[in-house]
Amino acid sequence: MCLALTAFGGALIIHPERYVTACFEGFSLWAKCVLPSLFPFIILSLTLVKTGIAERVSLPLKRVTGFFNLPANAPACFLMSICSGYPAGSRILAEFYEGGALTEEDVDKLAPLCSTSGPLFIIGSVGFSMFGDKETGLWIFAAHALSALLFTLVYCRFRPKSRALPRKMPKPEQNLLYSVFYGGVVSVAVAGGYIAFFYVAAKILSDFGAFEPLAAILSPLMGKDVADAFILGLAEITSGCKALSNCSTPLAAPLAGFIITFGGISIIMQQLGYLTKIGVSPLKFTLIKAIEAGACFLLLLPCAF
Repeated sequence: MCLALTAFGGALIIHPERYVTACFEGFSLWAKCVLPSLFPFIILSLTLVKTGIAERVSLPLKRVTGFFNLPANAPACFLMSICSGYPAGSRILAEFYEGGALTEEDVDKLAPLCSTSGPLFIIGSVGFSMFGDKETGLWIFAAHALSALLFTLVYCRFRPKSRALPRKMPKPEQNLLYSVFYGGVVSVAVAGGYIAFFYVAAKILSDFGAFEPLAAILSPLMGKDVADAFILGLAEITSGCKALSNCSTPLAAPLAGFIITFGGISIIMQQLGYLTKIGVSPLKFTLIKAIEAGACFLLLLPCAF
């Protein structure tokens, strides 16, 4: 780790003009594509959680969640996650856990389900702005949501039933609005920091040939430009989707679906910042995300041809 950070700092010192510009590009992507889609919904989601509304909304579906061995508030968690986008779902699970509404086992079940991007990012930013086609964004969003939902339902159906917890209504906060906005601003600012950092890191690794072995494997299958864009997306999804949208290949949308569902290193690290504190295994979570990403790719593949 020390060696990697030293090399990272050295690259910044040697080529500041290149990587300072890259950092600015990363923050620009965040400001244009992530901030508008994440901030309003994370404010709404935190308000619903902290007021107890989200938990009450899930009660009518208690029998359905019980059949799949999921906690009663799973529908609310999933709905807020799929509307808000990364990393709001993981933040919401942490809020529920800290409020006594979820156990560690419940969070372990719900972590893959609530690890989703949102419609404004996928349909608006990726589909309309990057690919120039809203319909492409709709297909990617549908496959993305379906892959997370189906995996969780099958996976949890064979897991032990969730232990019922006594309902605990959140304690009224003296300044709810401040608490919600403070949490929302911190969450989106941290997301911007992750995006900018990993955008620069991906540029440095690419310049020093760190991606060449993987590119050599993937290039015969999808072409050099597509392989480079896909590998970039495995590090940071926003820049990867942008690069894929500039590639003339029918695989661009399925590959974008893969990297959005996987989340890339940047998004996974953001989510683990919330999830590891409540018992989620980083390796297990990453493997499940890879399985969901493969499912999303396969769902989108027929649309490519």
